[in-house]
Amino acid sequence: MAASTIPFKVRALNPATGAIIEDKIEAPDEESARSTLSARGLTVLEVTKPAGGLNMELKMFNKPPKKSDLAVFARMFATMIGAGMPMLRALKVITEQTENKVLQETLVSITQGVESGAKLSESMAEHPTIFPPLMINMVRSGEVGGFLDTALIEIAENTEAEVKLSSDIKSAATYPGVVMAMGIIGGAAMLIFVVPIFAEMFADLGGELPLPTRMMMTLSDVLTWAALPIVGLLIAFGVWWRKNSHRESIRRATDPLFLRLPVFGPLLKKIALGRFSRNLSVMLTSGVQILEALDTVSETAGNMVITDSIRYTSDKIRSGHQMSEFLGHSETGHGQVFPEIMVAMVAVGEESGNTDEMLKKIAQMYEQQVEATTKRLASLLEPILIVVMGVMLGSIVISMYLPMFAVFDLIN
Repeated sequence: MAASTIPFKVRALNPATGAIIEDKIEAPDEESARSTLSARGLTVLEVTKPAGGLNMELKMFNKPPKKSDLAVFARMFATMIGAGMPMLRALKVITEQTENKVLQETLVSITQGVESGAKLSESMAEHPTIFPPLMINMVRSGEVGGFLDTALIEIAENTEAEVKLSSDIKSAATYPGVVMAMGIIGGAAMLIFVVPIFAEMFADLGGELPLPTRMMMTLSDVLTWAALPIVGLLIAFGVWWRKNSHRESIRRATDPLFLRLPVFGPLLKKIALGRFSRNLSVMLTSGVQILEALDTVSETAGNMVITDSIRYTSDKIRSGHQMSEFLGHSETGHGQVFPEIMVAMVAVGEESGNTDEMLKKIAQMYEQQVEATTKRLASLLEPILIVVMGVMLGSIVISMYLPMFAVFDLIN
């Protein structure tokens, strides 16, 4: 996990040109910021931590770039580099056309870094909150190997695939989620505002109420005084979860539970395995060494069970073993993490020397399964939720009308 960084304003002298450079870089502390400038061959004049300024305003009032923004950046950059456009010119053109203000400001800083003599990957690495390690490492490999445009195309295709998968999952979950939320809100509103009106009317009539009516009135009484505390607790938990869910201690407790969920657990596992396979395939295709690729991909798996298994496999490769021999095993007590079919396909890829292509096929297989599963779940959940919500709301209505039926019988 990348260390937290602080934005610094810097002024430095380029001894080669005599130009004064004013830039903004992110670093863990002032000493690291100075070391970064010195590594570029610049003479540090001033390093200050801004109390406010543009970077702080961007973080407060503008949204960080989405994966789709990074995919567009990589695609445009690859096209321009492949067409023979100089890197600095390409960066400036993309900066002008970028709509996301945070990414635009970041690209300005990267352009200034490249102008001062830094490599593109080095300038990108100064913004770890914007560019993921996977992207930075692939750019670095492209620079070393002389195929930066190809690496950028791989980055774009990989990011676009992730965006499409996330979009499919969100689209499939939207309608069931809306139906469930509306049902819960409608039921709570009836219990809090409608049932008490009937309760007052029944109190005036006297007599013993039917059991379903008494149960619904008790639930209404409890919910009336507990509604605000429950909402407050849910909001507080949501804020706490958003701030702390990424912590390794929290993830080690929750990630194994997520994988054990009925129906959704296997789906989450397929998503993680597909992401691992695609990311590793892209990095190997881009010329990244297997150990470096595994170390990077382990941070992007999205589940600590998968991450631990990848790290265990990486340690075994360092000892001279093949990846397929220990792929999916772990020392954390989770047993065989990766399915046997995936391990077998990786073994075939290693024997034929096409591990990257085999991993790509594995990723496509899991992504297709995830897409089919989410669509099937959505089609099944929609009618089930509608029936459940109808039964819930209908039970409230019927329980309130039961005493009236008894009164009508007495009148008759």
